[in-house]
Amino acid sequence: MTEHNKHPFEQFRAEREAGNAKALDTDSLLIKRFFGLDKTAYGEGKLDSKTKELLGLVASMVLRCNDCIDYHLEQAVKQGWNKEEIDEAMGVAMLVGGSIVIPHLRHAKTSLEFLFNEQAQQQ
Repeated sequence: MTEHNKHPFEQFRAEREAGNAKALDTDSLLIKRFFGLDKTAYGEGKLDSKTKELLGLVASMVLRCNDCIDYHLEQAVKQGWNKEEIDEAMGVAMLVGGSIVIPHLRHAKTSLEFLFNEQAQQQ
């Protein structure tokens, strides 16, 4: 697939990776530690990392960050959450966030469709 024919989710992945590399190309200990803290927060703890991804997804939807939504959706699918479980978590986000979350739900459902189709092709 050429760069112009990439699915928007694949473009998101590439841009996120490139952006993270630029962000971490710094001598700022604060920036590096913040990125490290984020990685640590989603690791295993009293809550398993699988559950934390759904928490991250709900928070991202309520905060209306599509990049964050895509990241957490991808991690949730990798962790083994199914469509119905993710839909239920997104329902909680709608309840907490209200109708302003609807455009982000639309975005999430499009991304989720891509991720589950991609997963099915890899099996």
